[in-house]
Amino acid sequence: MALQLPPLTAIRVFEAAARHASFTKAAAELGMTQAAVSYQIKLLEERVGAPLFLRRPRQVALTEVGRRLAPAASEAFAILGEAYAAARGGSAGTLCVSTVLTFASNWLARHIGSFQMRHPGIAVRLDTSSRMVDFAREDVDVGIRSGDGTWPGLVAHRLFRAQYTPMLSPKLAESIGGVKEPADLLKLNILDPGDIWWKRWFALAGLPADSLSGRPDTSMGSQAYEASAAMAGQGVAILTCAFFTSELAEGRLIQPFDLIGDDGQGYWLVYPEARRNAPNIRAFRDWILAEIARPGSIG
Repeated sequence: MALQLPPLTAIRVFEAAARHASFTKAAAELGMTQAAVSYQIKLLEERVGAPLFLRRPRQVALTEVGRRLAPAASEAFAILGEAYAAARGGSAGTLCVSTVLTFASNWLARHIGSFQMRHPGIAVRLDTSSRMVDFAREDVDVGIRSGDGTWPGLVAHRLFRAQYTPMLSPKLAESIGGVKEPADLLKLNILDPGDIWWKRWFALAGLPADSLSGRPDTSMGSQAYEASAAMAGQGVAILTCAFFTSELAEGRLIQPFDLIGDDGQGYWLVYPEARRNAPNIRAFRDWILAEIARPGSIG
């Protein structure tokens, strides 16, 4: 008996509209007009025999029938995409990781060799950027994001907490006779004084919230760059502890105080829920979670 399947165009439009909760955004993704999206949804609803969306002013919401159909549609397209990639013989053997520069240079680059040894058939491509990628529209498999772990439609695994503390070069500390108390840091150049972590850390240290007011609001845009400047003696940086264990162990940076800031944020591995069983994503997920848990991996 032949399978009873809906028109592929209609189910593709439904999947996009359900994912975005918007006919307008679905139309933009698929290169269609909003009227064409509405037509395809209506066609599918006629085939199903029930409404899939509740139409409200300026928004739509899935009905109970729509909520049952949407996850299956997303997973079906993910499986089809993976099968197509495998048939082409190309992207099935690649893994694109979107990550911030500091995580890429100060953790992933130091550990990725063990992943490559375990999975020599998967070519890893890094996309280092601070922007938040759109998995539905960009050729990215997994991401490393900082935040609270809440991103609709994405599976999130916390890798480690984003704890922070001031660090500087030993030579810079010696230039003022040593850094013995938090107030001593105010005698030195502060890298990125507008970073909210500075305000929070000084509050933990019992110093006034406006301790850095009036300083030039310079920013380097990345902890990797700030750490390089700090090691060169250009100032004091406030950095995520887990990223700079080697620099501390080798004496290129010092952490003058045991006081650690922690605002509940963290670094997370994320990927679309519908692609959780993709072989390359599953391989990377299993590897990085095991690697992070290994003693000494993050200090």
